[in-house]
Amino acid sequence: MDNPVSFRAGRHVVYNMHVHLVFVTKYRDPVFAAAHLRRTEQIMRDVCADFEAELVEFNGEPNHVHLLVNYPPKIAVSKLVNSLKGVSSRLLRKEFEDLRFAYWQGLRLWSGSYFAGSVGGAPISVVRRYIEQQSRPPL
Repeated sequence: MDNPVSFRAGRHVVYNMHVHLVFVTKYRDPVFAAAHLRRTEQIMRDVCADFEAELVEFNGEPNHVHLLVNYPPKIAVSKLVNSLKGVSSRLLRKEFEDLRFAYWQGLRLWSGSYFAGSVGGAPISVVRRYIEQQSRPPL
């Protein structure tokens, strides 16, 4: 059974805002293995926590990742995305030599674009299920 809607509260606000984010690797190259995705999830959880946001769901495939983020209204989604992509790119390329050399000059891991969708129309459970059903590469 789905969890009931839970609201978060700040000093002057009560909210329940979610965004579905999709980040694609540069050139859509399939560079992620399971270990990369596990580390990416941890990095993105830490970045979300720094923004007082919560990474509700994470999953990915060799060339892209899906995130469901509950975030406070004081956060601009574009600023959160820039930090998620920037920090994860820097740390993943630092920690995984294969990612450092996956691209010429090794400067960027992610495509410059991204998908961000408001999750107000569909029930959160449907979006969560969709993200959970995305396949991961074998261990």
